[in-house]
Amino acid sequence: PDRACRRAPRIVTGTEFEQAYPWARIHALEYPVKLDELGDILEEIHASHRKTGRENRHPGRDRLIGDSDDTRLVRKLARQVAPSLATVLITGESGTGKEVVARLIHDLSGREGPFIAINCGAIPEHLLESELFGHERGAFTGAVKSRAGRFEQAKGGTFFLDEIGDMPPVMQVKLLRVLEERVVERVGGTTSIPVDIRLIAATHRDLPKRIEEGRFREDLYYRLSVFPIDILPLRERPADITPLVREFVRRMNEEKSVDLHISADALRSLEAYSFPGNVRELANLVERLAVVKPDGKVAAEDLPWAVSGERPTPETDVELLGANIASASLPAGGIDLKQYLAKIEQDMIHNALDESDGVVQRAAELLGMGRTTLVEKIRRYGLRDEV
Repeated sequence: PDRACRRAPRIVTGTEFEQAYPWARIHALEYPVKLDELGDILEEIHASHRKTGRENRHPGRDRLIGDSDDTRLVRKLARQVAPSLATVLITGESGTGKEVVARLIHDLSGREGPFIAINCGAIPEHLLESELFGHERGAFTGAVKSRAGRFEQAKGGTFFLDEIGDMPPVMQVKLLRVLEERVVERVGGTTSIPVDIRLIAATHRDLPKRIEEGRFREDLYYRLSVFPIDILPLRERPADITPLVREFVRRMNEEKSVDLHISADALRSLEAYSFPGNVRELANLVERLAVVKPDGKVAAEDLPWAVSGERPTPETDVELLGANIASASLPAGGIDLKQYLAKIEQDMIHNALDESDGVVQRAAELLGMGRTTLVEKIRRYGLRDEV
């Protein structure tokens, strides 16, 4: 190879090139080269690379993993609805993989634009309108320049509204107009801007119940649920657990060079566990096992007691801290109580944010504290990325 690299270059004919690379397409350019002809060829090359990049983006990352009948049905529904522009409403408990299904629909749709996702419950109400619709310069204090909203940014692609059930009523009216007229109006603006988007919404809320309570618009619900897809919780599809574990192990090996070997007994224990946090809880558990088992070998007794059914001894309590396990027994060597309690508090806040999909108000309710107090603790523990 080194010798070949040192050879003097030579000009090959089109025939020689076709014989060497039969899959390639030859473009003949006459000298002197015309800029418009060269531009057409470069545009075609750029388009072919764009297509290849789209097909190879995060291989396996956005696939819907599972062998259960329900997962097969969801996969089938995603394929059916993807080519159309029908609005999709994905329902299911937190952590079931609603965004994965949305991304799968986008990838199968053939739309060249981006996939833009936003969590309606994670953005304060007074900022949500500007985030979605954008704003004009001077529309409010701090708006020093015009900014396109997420709807405009999703041009030609898919816009995913997660936790649509938490959208404020005022914004529901504005969203209804987007669905009906396919136009947006920036905050402080007077011009209607057309948007070419495919809309997918998701929620863990019971929307019909929220309609009865007057917290969600009935007309918006029917506009969103043109094509509904419901995802069952992981406890109702145990056949998906082993494929999911293998996929998470593969990712750990690919991204962090960590090789895990989970025994058959451990897999059976995982399949028997209810997983209240669904797929997200399973993914977090696999990541934790990669930390606490440096040798990579995981047996059933290595699983948290909530999964394995075996309560920990006082000696293993400190090691299991962070997996919602805290013993009142004092370890033989003593413990830094302040640091220990801070770690428990940090883990509980992390779990509450996980359970509430980053919605601080909901996490505060789960923890029985005020929202302001929780925000301060999030800042103190450096958990801003969780919000």
